[in-house]
Amino acid sequence: MKSIVSIKWLKENLEHPNLVVLYSNLGDKITPTQYIPKSKLFDIKKVFSNTSSTFPNTFPAPDDFQKKCSAIGINKDSIIVVYDSRNTFSSPRVWWMFKTMGHKNITVLDGGLTNWITNDFSTQTNLTTSFEQGNFESDCNEDGIKLFEFIQQNIQTQTALVIDARSNDRFTGITPETRVGLRSGHIPNAINIPYTTVLDNGKFKSTTALQEIFKNIPTQKKLVFSCGSGVTACVVLLAAQQVLKNEMAIYDGSWTEWATLSNL
Repeated sequence: MKSIVSIKWLKENLEHPNLVVLYSNLGDKITPTQYIPKSKLFDIKKVFSNTSSTFPNTFPAPDDFQKKCSAIGINKDSIIVVYDSRNTFSSPRVWWMFKTMGHKNITVLDGGLTNWITNDFSTQTNLTTSFEQGNFESDCNEDGIKLFEFIQQNIQTQTALVIDARSNDRFTGITPETRVGLRSGHIPNAINIPYTTVLDNGKFKSTTALQEIFKNIPTQKKLVFSCGSGVTACVVLLAAQQVLKNEMAIYDGSWTEWATLSNL
């Protein structure tokens, strides 16, 4: 299944019996008044993360992810389309979580809810809250998640290239971090590709444009994507997968963890 689909594709496949539509929420301050039909809530921050972790949005345990996916009616054979209300922001994080958990039929809706509503496609005023128990199974690919120790060692070994998806001002330390007390800067040897550069009005740029953005990336290098807390890093990873064949992973703790634990 393609990792990004159009609103036209979703409209044409809304009645597929295996289709699951997920609305990705990252503690958004503004709640939408309209949703795509059949939408279920996928609450990253409160439900689908390790809430006991010191750091935000930490990847959940596979058995916990499996249990909570099944609880909202997701099955092994579900075809999942995920979107968010901020064009393209947190939905790639959900896509990456499912891919890392071994589920192949997961895709991001290009342009999200804004694109759907702008084109006057039908909506519903509430999320779907009644579910039959699903049979989802997790099969976690641990290589898709990089931890602090790997990033620390990589500064010396440089076996992987770290790509930071934060704004250039945050990357260079010109702008203070949004989290109070968190120091500014970036991981040594990391490069900066802000997640906004791979998007155009909330939709992913063309293959040609993405090839230009990633043209200087070494083709054989492992790529590890980072940001503030592991969310927008997934936007850049998803874009990179459209044009690169490198092995890719997410540094789950991202800058929040690195700036807290490291002296570098």
